[in-house]
Amino acid sequence: MLKIALTGADGLVGSRIIELLKNDFEFISLPQKLMDITDRVQVNSALKDLDFDIFFHLAAYTNVPGAETNRELCFKINVDGTKNVFETVKEKNKKFIYVSTDFVFDGANPPYIEDSIPNPVGVYAQSKFEGEKIIGSEAMIVRIAYPYRAAFELKKDFFRTFKYYLENKKPLSMITDSLMTPTFIDDIGSGLKYLFNNYSPEIYHLVGSESISPYEAAIKVAEIFEFDKSLIEKTTYEEYIKGRAKLPQFATIKSKKNNFWKMKGFEQGLIEIKRQLTK
Repeated sequence: MLKIALTGADGLVGSRIIELLKNDFEFISLPQKLMDITDRVQVNSALKDLDFDIFFHLAAYTNVPGAETNRELCFKINVDGTKNVFETVKEKNKKFIYVSTDFVFDGANPPYIEDSIPNPVGVYAQSKFEGEKIIGSEAMIVRIAYPYRAAFELKKDFFRTFKYYLENKKPLSMITDSLMTPTFIDDIGSGLKYLFNNYSPEIYHLVGSESISPYEAAIKVAEIFEFDKSLIEKTTYEEYIKGRAKLPQFATIKSKKNNFWKMKGFEQGLIEIKRQLTK
């Protein structure tokens, strides 16, 4: 059984991946209290005698608006932290997978595939792309986009935020003239099962099969879970980003390499989540 050492095991994506794949791989979690990735000495100490086949680096500073005012911390975690773990793993001659984001693209000329040229806007996006540059072609980079899942106490994803508002009869103001690519985390897990077993040092996109506007996404949530659609109001991209961190406007990301797992569209993902929640 392959041994996967990983950071971010207790996060939104990592915790679900372990739930889904715990019978297929031996996961070795390296939480912050055991290994602060921003401290090279700690990283060396934690990994020096650790036996693993693949290092899966998921931990990151992911607060997009927060990054604009905490640039130093964001870069310390996403750039310095990535450099520390990658260089240490490389010294051990072990395989490495870096999880990145659709935000490395500016959203101006979609669709974006694995060999599209990144042009990040915003501090978070820049930090993730700097991480990609550290990895280069020496290891695997897996880009994901707008991950969502049925349940996770510690952090709301965009889907559960929409659901929370609608459940509680609170109005939502949603963008009509931009695109996002929602990705069901269970599909990310299934795609990673293949990639762990068929490792290759290149870029892969594990992303949902359709891109929709945030407004359409909220409407789908209302339809599938039978909430009041009249709570969902329309706004424009320009209105929404006033005074906020800039987001890629047309974040249509696709994969030309994923011929190993069929990724769901948003409606299919919601139907599966509804099934999981009513089991």
